[in-house]
Amino acid sequence: MVGATLGLLVITASGCADFTEQDRAQDAGAWSANNESPARQEQPRPSPTEPPAPPPPGPCVDPDPAVIATCLQSTGSVMPGDDRGEVTVVAERTTGKIITTKRYGPHRVLATAPVDASGDGGLIDFAFSPTYDQDRLIYALITTPADNRIVRLAPNDVPKPILVGIPKGATGNMGSMYFRTPGELIVATGNAGSPAAATDPSSLAGKILAVTSFRSGANPPPRVLASGLGSTVSLCPSATTGTVYVADQTATEDRVQVLEQSGPKVLWTWPDRPQIAGCAVTSGAIFVSTTRTQRIEALSEPTGEQPAITPPAVVLEKRYGALGRMVALENGVLQFATVNRTSGRPVSTDDRVVRWLPPSSSEDRT
Repeated sequence: MVGATLGLLVITASGCADFTEQDRAQDAGAWSANNESPARQEQPRPSPTEPPAPPPPGPCVDPDPAVIATCLQSTGSVMPGDDRGEVTVVAERTTGKIITTKRYGPHRVLATAPVDASGDGGLIDFAFSPTYDQDRLIYALITTPADNRIVRLAPNDVPKPILVGIPKGATGNMGSMYFRTPGELIVATGNAGSPAAATDPSSLAGKILAVTSFRSGANPPPRVLASGLGSTVSLCPSATTGTVYVADQTATEDRVQVLEQSGPKVLWTWPDRPQIAGCAVTSGAIFVSTTRTQRIEALSEPTGEQPAITPPAVVLEKRYGALGRMVALENGVLQFATVNRTSGRPVSTDDRVVRWLPPSSSEDRT
């Protein structure tokens, strides 16, 4: 869950250098000076008495009012750009662009990193600095020709490596990350196609890591919080309880686990392997999005009063095609992205981001 949502931002940070140059520059200091002070652009909200704006012309207008972003390349992570979920910030996995937009709005590129998008690699996830309003820094989990790594993106600067050497595979590169505190970035890595690497203490694959050093250069090894993860790993912390849930895919099943002090504990498994791609927690439920079965399913979040897990309920099915990552807002709204360009049957407006309120939720409109 994102600690603070963002308005529609107009900064563009481009990472046009190759990774050889990036590694040579890793000791060049924190980031290049940025003398400009672009202001955040607030989103206009129409008066209740005004008729809605007419759709613009062109092929990228989706008739579904829930669709708030269209004509994206295949997506990675997604997060809300405002507190109502009407603005989105989404990673284009295959292009390395972090884009913000809203329904009928233009695509604005906040940052770009060079990526290797072969297999399921590329721009996998991103997290805004806890002090983004002051420093304009974005942290990204990306795939390079040599590895998966975390880099720091700053306006008008090359990407600076923060953690390198996460194993890369033909598959199993999709991971996840978020700032649990201002000084701790929690990172989940895929197993790079090797279950053995996920259980190997010397490998960063298939792990949940706590990264606490963010300077550009050699950093101390991250602390390992959990091992044995599969592929397409997604983290979904509960904003209410602070509990961290983990969704992943293994060779025999998809699953949702809860991260406890003793390690991950399995809450539910899907032996039919629907290809869980994302998860999110809101309104007392754990939601998962699937690629193969094109569903969103909901599990009741376990509590001390009701610790038992009941079978998940299908709350959305085959409406938008193959689904990728998702995120929840505190008002019960979900944003999720499609991956039809790489894993489905794309329509003219794919790939898309959808703002959707689950049927059991009641949106807080205050």
